[in-house]
Amino acid sequence: MDNETNNAQAEPAKEKKLTYEDGIRRLQEIVKALESGGLTLDESVKLFEAGAALSRFCTEELEKAERKITLLEEAETQHG
Repeated sequence: MDNETNNAQAEPAKEKKLTYEDGIRRLQEIVKALESGGLTLDESVKLFEAGAALSRFCTEELEKAERKITLLEEAETQHG
């Protein structure tokens, strides 16, 4: 397994402060590694698991941003 694959396997929870953008980049690395076809079944499953965790993280971050925007819009409507 190469360094890119190793880097792509790290779980989001192990990161001190993973950003949405970092999560997306890591997901792209995982997809690239999985599409390469040069991994063992075990490596592929581990990467898939890491990708699923990153996907959940990114989805949660997007939902947080959407809630924040909604609250800001509501506050603007009430005060505007």
